[in-house]
Amino acid sequence: MKVPNHIAIILDGNGRWAKAKGMPRALGHKQGSKNVEDMCEIMDDIGVKYFTVYAFSTENWNRPDKEVTGIMSLLRNYLKTGIKRANKNNMRIRILGDISRLDEDLQESIVETEKATAANTGLQFQMALNYGSRDEIRRAVTKIAEKVEAGDLKATDITEDTISASLDTAGIPDPDLLIRTSGEQRLSNYLLWQCAYTEFYFTDKHWPDFNKEELLKAIDSYNNRDRRYGKVTEE
Repeated sequence: MKVPNHIAIILDGNGRWAKAKGMPRALGHKQGSKNVEDMCEIMDDIGVKYFTVYAFSTENWNRPDKEVTGIMSLLRNYLKTGIKRANKNNMRIRILGDISRLDEDLQESIVETEKATAANTGLQFQMALNYGSRDEIRRAVTKIAEKVEAGDLKATDITEDTISASLDTAGIPDPDLLIRTSGEQRLSNYLLWQCAYTEFYFTDKHWPDFNKEELLKAIDSYNNRDRRYGKVTEE
């Protein structure tokens, strides 16, 4: 089995999972958070090098205040033990997205976590928080425009590499496989630039029920595809 170098997942269905079981949505998010931790270990065990999850989008602020507060509480709990757990497993943690809208204590914890795990060489784990791909591209364009205005870059010298290096994912290879759980079949403003040549896999499983068996199904599907990147291969 050829294991993808980089797998990205849209974590969908926590609330629906909880509703189906007659539980509050908050418990669905809690179970989903636990599954992220479990999946990090699974990804590392099978040889995935980069694992990126869509945890909270720029649009998720429109959810009920109680639900947003609950998700932020789960994030706080994760970050409290994240450094110790990551260093024990030689895992590097990076946050994608504009963290400036998060509470100050969360911003401080994120900076501390990224700094404390930066030298780890095992699984490279990225969590997208207050993330939207269009916003990411907008921020990247702003950075590039500022360099042009300052005279540090010529407009005619801007390349695809220039743009990639200005994104939140700078230095991270593009995903080989993107998985979305819970039956939806759209990108929802996630890694639009990075997924130009990514293979997609959609499953009806809600995220809390997505396990190693389901992951291996997705990887098997990935392995059965002919990835030609626009090139014609001889029969």
